[in-house]
Amino acid sequence: MKNGLVELHTQPWAAEREWTADGIPVLHAVATLPRPEPVQGGICRRIDRFYRLQSRAYLRYCERFLFPQAREECRSALAASAPFTPTEAELTYQVTYNEGGLWSLYTQSREGGAPAVRRGDTWDLATGYPVALSAFFPAKSPWKRHLLALAAGDLERRETAGVIRLREDWRRQLRRKFNPNHFYLTAEGIVLFYPVYTLSPSSIIPTIVLPYGDSLLRPGIKKPSAV
Repeated sequence: MKNGLVELHTQPWAAEREWTADGIPVLHAVATLPRPEPVQGGICRRIDRFYRLQSRAYLRYCERFLFPQAREECRSALAASAPFTPTEAELTYQVTYNEGGLWSLYTQSREGGAPAVRRGDTWDLATGYPVALSAFFPAKSPWKRHLLALAAGDLERRETAGVIRLREDWRRQLRRKFNPNHFYLTAEGIVLFYPVYTLSPSSIIPTIVLPYGDSLLRPGIKKPSAV
């Protein structure tokens, strides 16, 4: 590797804001994201800049979309002499893989009682750029079709075992809502995830672990080692 980075050391970095209406706090938001420690070299600076921008974008989203809603809820509650609870919004992260020159994590946002929204990132520490899901498979291979077949098999087994309850149309949603950016790495395998309620009536984000070692996983280039 050009810079010798095998793993990335990070520390949580938080940005926090509160919005008020008529002197009453109506919205409180915290964005906690990773920051390389130390921030040295082009790759670390690029990753740091990426998550700083994500933090700012999230706070802008809170100001433009959540704040007007929270303000109106507060004024409606005051007019009706009803209790009011300020909206809490948070953006957090979880590092899931950090070895062999690959750094993977997911970020997750939640506002009030709404379901969580997740985003996955996997970085190549040799270049400082994200890694696409297709990079873990041989060129020109039918990787998407194969992944969906593996995912369907995993979901069927879990439903049979009573671990998960699936929607009647889960097979169609599995294909239609598949997003190649919705993945991250763990020691056990590649994790695919779907939006809440896509595959299951549960409010928990559906995840599917696809173990390493499948014949379509490229064995030589940046393939995480199974444990």
